[in-house]
Amino acid sequence: MPRLNPCWIAWLPVLAAVNLATAAPAACQAQSAAVAPTVVELYTSEGCSSCPPADRWLSTLKGRADVLALAFHDTVWDRLGWPDRYATPEATARQHELARLAGRSQVYTPQVRAAGRDWQVWPKLPAPAADSGIRITLQRVGDTVTAQVAAVAGLTALRSGYWAVLEDGHQSAVKAGENAGQTLRHDHVVRLYKPVAPWAASATQRLQLTVTRGDPAYPRRVVFVVTDPATAQPLQAVALGC
Repeated sequence: MPRLNPCWIAWLPVLAAVNLATAAPAACQAQSAAVAPTVVELYTSEGCSSCPPADRWLSTLKGRADVLALAFHDTVWDRLGWPDRYATPEATARQHELARLAGRSQVYTPQVRAAGRDWQVWPKLPAPAADSGIRITLQRVGDTVTAQVAAVAGLTALRSGYWAVLEDGHQSAVKAGENAGQTLRHDHVVRLYKPVAPWAASATQRLQLTVTRGDPAYPRRVVFVVTDPATAQPLQAVALGC
């Protein structure tokens, strides 16, 4: 049996520790700023001929710390012969629910909502809101993302919120419908939307979402938004880009 060099024997515990550290899942974290970003929601469809300019504008908001953009693709235009592969029933239902809360019976595309309001004067955006006092921490370990919303002392109101998983860099060569012949490019695409039930603002809320990192060709972010359950107005938001 070959003899081990004493120097190698001394290094064995170190090598074992390195291997364990390599095997451990990587963690990353993001925290909300004191001033919440302006949440911009675009309701769009690849079957809508007036939507591409709004899609292009939304792409210009990439990289801004003061804005959180989300592109909700609606199913309503799929009937024109081009099913939007990014459209989901959840996005369509959300747009109709927001219209109901606002006392409206109709929805339209492209629709921009900024800071919780129907916003028809884009590309101009509303001024940042005042500090809401809400603080969110997002942390990822492996495929588990944890959102912790700190309690706001003395506040008796309820808060609600939602998860969203966003992807950038998508494109489609449209072959039918109103945009036939065009190549459409999309960023901030909502690939998953998951609302959470209201909770007391005076209590710390801890929530988890299991989500893979996805295809590296389409950079993915995990978002958590805190809202007012009565109006759906966003109060605080944070995105995790890892």
